[in-house]
Amino acid sequence: MEKYVSAFLNSLKIMIQILRARAKYLDTIVNFQLKMALETENLKLEKEIVRSGVFHIFENDYKGYYLIAKDDEQVIASLLVLFEWSDWRNGSVLWVHSVYVLPEYRKKGIFRQMFEHLKQEILVDDTLKGIRLYVDKTNKNAQEVYKKLNMSDQHYSLYEWMKSV
Repeated sequence: MEKYVSAFLNSLKIMIQILRARAKYLDTIVNFQLKMALETENLKLEKEIVRSGVFHIFENDYKGYYLIAKDDEQVIASLLVLFEWSDWRNGSVLWVHSVYVLPEYRKKGIFRQMFEHLKQEILVDDTLKGIRLYVDKTNKNAQEVYKKLNMSDQHYSLYEWMKSV
Protein backbone atom coordinates (compact mmCIF):
# COMPACT_ATOMS: atom_id res chain seq x y z
CA MET A 1 0.00 0.00 0.00
CA GLU A 2 1.39 3.40 -0.96
CA LYS A 3 1.75 5.91 1.84
CA TYR A 4 2.40 9.41 0.62
CA VAL A 5 2.54 13.00 1.62
CA SER A 6 2.39 15.96 -0.68
CA ALA A 7 4.79 18.80 -0.10
CA PHE A 8 4.88 22.23 -1.69
CA LEU A 9 8.37 23.29 -2.59
CA ASN A 10 8.59 27.04 -2.89
CA SER A 11 11.72 26.92 -4.99
CA LEU A 12 10.07 24.62 -7.54
CA LYS A 13 6.46 25.81 -7.43
CA ILE A 14 5.40 22.16 -7.75
CA MET A 15 3.71 19.57 -5.61
CA ILE A 16 5.71 16.43 -4.95
CA GLN A 17 4.54 13.18 -3.47
CA ILE A 18 6.72 11.21 -1.10
CA LEU A 19 5.72 7.59 -0.81
CA ARG A 20 6.95 4.14 -0.03
CA ALA A 21 7.94 2.57 -3.28
CA ARG A 22 6.31 -0.57 -4.57
CA ALA A 23 7.94 -3.14 -6.84
CA LYS A 24 6.60 -1.36 -9.93
CA TYR A 25 9.36 1.22 -9.33
CA LEU A 26 12.09 -1.43 -9.34
CA ASP A 27 13.71 -0.46 -12.66
CA THR A 28 13.70 3.25 -11.82
CA ILE A 29 15.38 2.64 -8.48
CA VAL A 30 17.94 0.30 -10.07
CA ASN A 31 18.82 2.95 -12.67
CA PHE A 32 19.14 5.59 -9.94
CA GLN A 33 21.52 3.33 -8.01
CA LEU A 34 23.69 2.72 -11.07
CA LYS A 35 23.91 6.48 -11.71
CA MET A 36 24.58 7.30 -8.06
CA ALA A 37 27.47 4.80 -7.77
CA LEU A 38 29.05 6.18 -10.93
CA GLU A 39 28.62 9.82 -9.86
CA THR A 40 29.72 9.53 -6.25
CA GLU A 41 32.35 6.78 -6.28
CA ASN A 42 33.11 6.31 -9.97
CA LEU A 43 31.91 2.70 -9.67
CA LYS A 44 30.26 0.90 -12.55
CA LEU A 45 28.00 -1.64 -10.87
CA GLU A 46 26.59 -4.79 -12.43
CA LYS A 47 22.96 -4.04 -13.24
CA GLU A 48 21.65 -7.54 -12.50
CA ILE A 49 23.31 -7.64 -9.07
CA VAL A 50 21.84 -4.24 -8.20
CA ARG A 51 18.44 -5.34 -9.54
CA SER A 52 18.52 -8.44 -7.33
CA GLY A 53 19.56 -6.33 -4.36
CA VAL A 54 16.76 -3.80 -4.82
CA PHE A 55 14.21 -6.56 -5.43
CA HIS A 56 15.37 -8.26 -2.22
CA ILE A 57 14.10 -5.28 -0.20
CA PHE A 58 10.68 -5.48 -1.87
CA GLU A 59 10.53 -9.18 -1.01
CA ASN A 60 11.82 -8.68 2.57
CA ASP A 61 10.21 -5.50 3.85
CA TYR A 62 11.18 -6.31 7.44
CA LYS A 63 14.70 -5.21 6.43
CA GLY A 64 13.68 -1.84 5.07
CA TYR A 65 11.94 0.01 2.28
CA TYR A 66 12.49 2.57 -0.44
CA LEU A 67 11.04 6.05 -0.40
CA ILE A 68 10.52 7.83 -3.67
CA ALA A 69 9.63 11.42 -4.52
CA LYS A 70 7.43 12.06 -7.52
CA ASP A 71 6.74 15.20 -9.51
CA ASP A 72 3.40 14.38 -11.12
CA GLU A 73 4.08 10.87 -12.46
CA GLN A 74 7.85 11.20 -12.78
CA VAL A 75 10.01 9.65 -10.06
CA ILE A 76 12.61 12.29 -9.26
CA ALA A 77 14.37 10.83 -6.21
CA SER A 78 14.75 7.70 -4.15
CA LEU A 79 16.41 6.54 -0.98
CA LEU A 80 16.69 3.29 0.91
CA VAL A 81 15.66 3.06 4.57
CA LEU A 82 17.09 0.16 6.59
CA PHE A 83 16.27 -0.78 10.17
CA GLU A 84 18.94 -1.05 12.87
CA TRP A 85 17.87 -2.45 16.23
CA SER A 86 19.22 -0.42 19.15
CA ASP A 87 19.31 -2.26 22.45
CA TRP A 88 20.29 0.99 24.15
CA ARG A 89 17.10 2.66 22.94
CA ASN A 90 14.85 -0.41 22.76
CA GLY A 91 13.78 0.57 19.28
CA SER A 92 14.84 0.92 15.68
CA VAL A 93 17.08 3.56 14.17
CA LEU A 94 16.42 4.27 10.51
CA TRP A 95 19.53 4.22 8.33
CA VAL A 96 19.29 6.21 5.11
CA HIS A 97 21.24 4.73 2.19
CA SER A 98 21.48 5.13 -1.55
CA VAL A 99 20.12 8.66 -1.88
CA TYR A 100 19.63 9.77 -5.48
CA VAL A 101 17.95 12.90 -6.81
CA LEU A 102 17.75 13.61 -10.53
CA PRO A 103 20.30 16.32 -11.40
CA GLU A 104 17.68 18.84 -12.54
CA TYR A 105 15.92 18.58 -9.15
CA ARG A 106 18.98 18.94 -6.93
CA LYS A 107 19.33 21.90 -4.57
CA LYS A 108 15.58 22.38 -4.60
CA GLY A 109 14.68 20.80 -1.26
CA ILE A 110 13.72 17.32 -2.46
CA PHE A 111 15.95 15.43 -0.01
CA ARG A 112 14.89 17.80 2.77
CA GLN A 113 11.25 16.86 2.18
CA MET A 114 12.11 13.16 2.21
CA PHE A 115 14.09 13.60 5.42
CA GLU A 116 11.22 15.52 7.05
CA HIS A 117 8.86 12.74 6.00
CA LEU A 118 11.06 10.22 7.84
CA LYS A 119 11.26 12.48 10.89
CA GLN A 120 7.45 12.62 11.03
CA GLU A 121 7.29 8.82 10.90
CA ILE A 122 9.67 8.68 13.86
CA LEU A 123 7.81 11.32 15.86
CA VAL A 124 4.53 9.38 15.72
CA ASP A 125 5.97 5.88 16.23
CA ASP A 126 7.41 5.09 19.68
CA THR A 127 9.35 2.12 18.26
CA LEU A 128 11.40 4.40 15.99
CA LYS A 129 14.22 6.33 17.65
CA GLY A 130 16.18 8.32 15.06
CA ILE A 131 17.87 8.62 11.69
CA ARG A 132 21.46 7.84 10.73
CA LEU A 133 23.34 7.95 7.48
CA TYR A 134 26.86 7.92 6.24
CA VAL A 135 28.46 10.07 3.61
CA ASP A 136 31.67 9.85 1.62
CA LYS A 137 34.27 12.16 3.18
CA THR A 138 34.77 13.89 -0.17
CA ASN A 139 31.07 14.58 -0.75
CA LYS A 140 31.05 18.11 0.67
CA ASN A 141 27.72 19.07 -0.94
CA ALA A 142 25.89 16.25 0.83
CA GLN A 143 27.61 17.06 4.13
CA GLU A 144 26.36 20.64 3.94
CA VAL A 145 22.80 19.42 3.28
CA TYR A 146 22.92 17.12 6.31
CA LYS A 147 24.29 19.89 8.55
CA LYS A 148 21.43 22.19 7.46
CA LEU A 149 19.04 19.44 8.60
CA ASN A 150 20.62 19.60 12.07
CA MET A 151 22.31 16.24 11.68
CA SER A 152 25.57 15.87 13.56
CA ASP A 153 28.80 14.17 12.56
CA GLN A 154 30.26 14.61 16.02
CA HIS A 155 29.30 11.37 17.75
CA TYR A 156 30.61 8.39 15.78
CA SER A 157 33.14 7.54 13.12
CA LEU A 158 32.19 4.78 10.74
CA TYR A 159 34.62 1.94 10.08
CA GLU A 160 34.04 -0.90 7.71
CA TRP A 161 35.51 -4.08 6.34
CA MET A 162 34.15 -5.39 3.05
CA LYS A 163 34.85 -8.69 1.35
CA SER A 164 36.51 -8.23 -2.04
CA VAL A 165 34.26 -8.96 -5.00
